[in-house]
Amino acid sequence: MTINKDVDAMDAILDWMNAPAADLLGAPVSWIEVIGFVTGAACVYGVARQRAWNWPIGIINNVAFMILFFGAGLYGETLLQAVFAAVSVYGWYNWVRGARETNSTGDLPIRDAGPRELACGVGAVALATVAIAMILTHGTDSEVPWPDAFVLAASLLATYGQARKIFQHWYAWIVIDLVSIPLYFSRGLNLTAILYMGFLALCIYGLVDWKRTRNAAAPAAAAGKVPA
Repeated sequence: MTINKDVDAMDAILDWMNAPAADLLGAPVSWIEVIGFVTGAACVYGVARQRAWNWPIGIINNVAFMILFFGAGLYGETLLQAVFAAVSVYGWYNWVRGARETNSTGDLPIRDAGPRELACGVGAVALATVAIAMILTHGTDSEVPWPDAFVLAASLLATYGQARKIFQHWYAWIVIDLVSIPLYFSRGLNLTAILYMGFLALCIYGLVDWKRTRNAAAPAAAAGKVPA
């Protein structure tokens, strides 16, 4: 009896999450999409400001988007959100641990990706996009397998770069946002598409802010080096 009550309660919560909260540009906006909007904007702002609290907020955002994307038939991105949540735990730990081990300011230092890292990253995204698109094409009813696959593959790379505080991860997020905006409009997820327009602006802000932080840290790091 208790199990049945728990199941009924969960169904009621899911029904509420998927219920329309408002209309936007002729399409209904669900409560779960509103939750995704708020937590997503807070998360990206936290990353741009180099705040470790972005990671737990991001995990809440991942759960919200898992529910949203599954209902919209974006299966690749549903899986992506689950992976995001797992990587977010690593990113959270890495930012906090790295800050404690490397300096006393509370920030994990920003670093640049090497040529080999960049080449491997681009190659991995290309191969993963093709493989995932084939799976989505032949194994699901996805109507947008290629952009869905690219967003999944590229987002994994960008999240890894974010967790390692690699400066170039911002370029990956900018490209992902440019692909995601028309993709979400095409699926009727208008609020999410608008959110990603905000993400794009925040990514540009984060890129500029991280670049300024990295450039400011470079002279101090050079001054601290002891000649051999």
